Amino acid sequence: MKWIEARVVFDHPDGELAADLIASVFFDLGLQGVVVEDPGLEPEQAWAEDAIGRPAHYAVTGYLPQNRQGEQRCKVLEKNLKRLQQNLDLVFRIHYRTMDEQDWAESWKAFFWPQQISRRFVVKPTWREYEPDAGQMVIELDPGMAFGTGTHPTTSLCVRMIEQYLNPGDAFLDIGTGSGILMVAAAKLGAGRICGIDKDQVAVEVAAENLKLNGVPTQQFQLQVGNLVDSINDKYHFVVANILTHVILELLDDITRVLADGAIFICSGIIDENKNLVTTAMGRRFDLLAVDTKEQWVAIAAKRRAHGA
Repeated sequence: MKWIEARVVFDHPDGELAADLIASVFFDLGLQGVVVEDPGLEPEQAWAEDAIGRPAHYAVTGYLPQNRQGEQRCKVLEKNLKRLQQNLDLVFRIHYRTMDEQDWAESWKAFFWPQQISRRFVVKPTWREYEPDAGQMVIELDPGMAFGTGTHPTTSLCVRMIEQYLNPGDAFLDIGTGSGILMVAAAKLGAGRICGIDKDQVAVEVAAENLKLNGVPTQQFQLQVGNLVDSINDKYHFVVANILTHVILELLDDITRVLADGAIFICSGIIDENKNLVTTAMGRRFDLLAVDTKEQWVAIAAKRRAHGA
């Protein structure tokens, strides 16, 4: 299989904000992750000798399968970036190149290093070495073609909330599971039955491998391909949806069907400007517990009201 590398090199006074907004354009195309090159990022002291140097320019790179759908996505990418350019006073260039699968798989690995994403969790790629500090939990991750490295702010926000609200033994559901990192975190924190659903067959396969890699017994988890909760029939004590604002709003019409009374529901993938839209919609159905923000991204924790409440 061949891939299209779409690298957006850009200039803007607020590079981090622009990078997040460009990344969100890629996420709207269904990508699970992107590579962000930040010229202001200081290399970690523990980086090995093969670490890449500091980039010369800000850039965001996404990878799309080279097929008819992939080529159409490139056109949508260009259209949405031009709209962003008008609203943000952004200067950008897109560079495309075609890559074989092996080259694609290796091209982004240089950007991925162990990173602490919450108070207790460190995400470590399988090809790196890391010695955890006392009290740290390590999530071994090989993103594969699901390409969710676990370092995006929304992942960090979700993991923080899972740490805070998950009770041992809770049945856990991850909607849009990607690389499976939230399922792994839940399992390490003592969740009981774990289920993940994603519309992408490749993501489901990668998530299964990552769960096994982290020692989660196969009898503890279930993964399936599907749209949101359409095929989910069981009820869960804890549900996470790290997706996009418009999908979350669609999901709210059906989510209570899979939530036990008093269940916790966490959603993220929401940009800051959409926060009030989502909290208002959730407030009609749930008791809001917390709203957390990181780098212009928002996560919301809520609790399902008991029947009759």
